[in-house]
Amino acid sequence: MTQTQTQAVLDPAPTDATAVAASVDVRVPRLPGVLGWARAVVLAVLGLVALVGVWEGYKALAPEDGVVIGEQRVLPRTTDLAMPHVWDMVQRLGEPTTSMAGADPLWRSVADAALVSLGIAGVSWFVGTTVGLLLAVAMARLRVLEWGLLPWIILSQTIPLIAFAPVVRSWGSRIEIGGGGGPPWLSVAVIASYLAFFPVAVGALRGLQAHSRIHADLFHVYAAGWWSTLRRVRIPSAVPYLLPALRLGAASAVVGTVVAEVSTGYLDGIGRMLVSLAGQASGDPAKAWAPIFGAVALGLVAGGIVTVIGVLLRPYRRGEAR
Repeated sequence: MTQTQTQAVLDPAPTDATAVAASVDVRVPRLPGVLGWARAVVLAVLGLVALVGVWEGYKALAPEDGVVIGEQRVLPRTTDLAMPHVWDMVQRLGEPTTSMAGADPLWRSVADAALVSLGIAGVSWFVGTTVGLLLAVAMARLRVLEWGLLPWIILSQTIPLIAFAPVVRSWGSRIEIGGGGGPPWLSVAVIASYLAFFPVAVGALRGLQAHSRIHADLFHVYAAGWWSTLRRVRIPSAVPYLLPALRLGAASAVVGTVVAEVSTGYLDGIGRMLVSLAGQASGDPAKAWAPIFGAVALGLVAGGIVTVIGVLLRPYRRGEAR
């Protein structure tokens, strides 16, 4: 027996779970540099310019009555009432919201409503993410829970949101907090979180089941507990699956918030503003597009927040290049 072999026998490998975890630790990738972020910004700006070009190009070249095949209109009309110029919509943002003296500019009203909806969507996303992660961990821990819960989780998303929004609103009005009823936004948050939890639960479950079998068996050999394996093997392996699920959850929270504001009659968010200004489109068509811009910005902000979370979680993504 050589000296190296003798030393290996006298000094066996450590058997505690911490040492094992260190041996299967993830590799830390480099964060994207300034050039990567600049490239993303440039591509985003070019995409916006292309979208404006398509809008104005269609408005300039297509007939005013739109493109009609047979008796069906397949592309919209190009009149100023149906498709205002982009510069008219942007100019309208700087004008007063109403004709009343001292009225705020339209962009300010849209920003205030969007911030209210963003706060509600943030609460909904947090609640939906928490519930989804807890369900995913429970289903990953016990296969019988996966068999029993997963079909109902999928089935829950087939219920139209507008069908149970009045019910949730009615329940929320009966809740007493501090001697009074619950805040009106609470019902909106509950409805939106109902949409947000689904992609997180399914994506996280798929990720928790995608871990390396070799690493799990190694933890089992060294008598590591299930929770230690979850923290050091399953969760890092689930990050690549969890990030898209978080993005979908954020988008669902925003959509659910806007739809719930309309369904429950919540007046302070961007949802009701979409409906109220759409009714004024016949007299001021450019104004009706302002809350649409606000809703788009709301979705972009939600997606940007999840992107930041993804950057923070990049060191835990297994299988990335160094």
